[in-house]
Amino acid sequence: MPVFEYRALQANGAVTQGRVDAGGRQDAMRMIEDRGLKPLRIAETTAAPAGANPGLKLPAGWVSKRVPFAALEDFTRSLSSLLTAGVPLSRALTILYKECSNQAAAAKWRELHDLVIDGVPLAEAMSRSPDVFPRVYIAMVESGEAGGFLDVVLAQIADFQAREKELRAKVVAALMYPAVLLVLAIGVVIFLLVFFIPRFQTLFEGFDAALPLLTQVIVGVSEAVRRYGLFVVAGIGAAFYFGRTWLRRDGSRRAVEMAILRAPVIGPLAAQIAMARFCRMLGTLLGVGVPLVNGLNVARRSLGNQVLIDLVADSTERVKKGEPLAASLADCRALFPGSSLEMISVAEETGRLDQELVRLATVTEIVLDRQMKTAVAMAEPLMLFLIAGFIGVIFIGMVIPIFTIQDYIK
Repeated sequence: MPVFEYRALQANGAVTQGRVDAGGRQDAMRMIEDRGLKPLRIAETTAAPAGANPGLKLPAGWVSKRVPFAALEDFTRSLSSLLTAGVPLSRALTILYKECSNQAAAAKWRELHDLVIDGVPLAEAMSRSPDVFPRVYIAMVESGEAGGFLDVVLAQIADFQAREKELRAKVVAALMYPAVLLVLAIGVVIFLLVFFIPRFQTLFEGFDAALPLLTQVIVGVSEAVRRYGLFVVAGIGAAFYFGRTWLRRDGSRRAVEMAILRAPVIGPLAAQIAMARFCRMLGTLLGVGVPLVNGLNVARRSLGNQVLIDLVADSTERVKKGEPLAASLADCRALFPGSSLEMISVAEETGRLDQELVRLATVTEIVLDRQMKTAVAMAEPLMLFLIAGFIGVIFIGMVIPIFTIQDYIK
């Protein structure tokens, strides 16, 4: 029989805790109330999620507590399907945590179920797990609960997740070959500096001949790498750690995000990605009946750049005062070019704003895909040229003294 841990209020207002054996959560709550207590929290402790394979159970120290992105996507789409079929929310959550094969995800879905059973709204229950549910996810669920179309919103979130996964896969695939080339180049250069050049250095010292300047520079770099290489690696690790700590500050993060937007190539690319996500989300929300102001408040959280979020927040305030959307976004030139604003303005006048925003997002994503492919196609030969250049310089620097030594022997 399952065991439930609880925290409850006594009649005198004191908090107590304990355990009860019960057939289910409702039975446990009834047993606790029969003791004259008011339950604050009830959680099952010993029962494993139904549907999990006991043979695959790992020791507690080996089980990851992180919910995979794929599990969250499956949860979102399945919950949408169950709600569309008329299954009550609590029962749908029960089905999902019982059928989930991932232990971390099953525990999280069960936690959501327990909170919903206790009367907590789904969005608020999700907000208590920010490591699993992004802020924009929670905001969309909140809008769906308030408007009575939670199943539709969840379906749209699942579509967004699928698109994000596809875009992430495209970026990773595009960067994979250049990354492999970069790692290969660094490995080859380190091998030459640490193992190859010292052999020639011993040879040159035996002849006591004057070395060309290029060779002297290469030999000096080789000695520095061999002597201080570990310190350099440790310094890079420390810089990475302190850099992450520094970026957690709000002011520091804003400064970096502003620098990214102002970068020559990366800035426009990042702005286009943010615009596509914003337009698709806002268009989707408007299409399911979310008011414009509420849709703006939700969609701006998907931008991922606090500088752009602040710009759209100012536009939201102008929309609240009665200005058209296109006019209110006119100051967001970093996000919306003039042609996009003109299309949004025409769409507002014709009453097709939701459809036009989705279409604009689709067109922007197609352009982004083409730009990424072009950038990767240009990066590959450039990196090959740099690798050949580094190796060639080292080779020439080591070969030139050989001719000098031959003259010295003669």
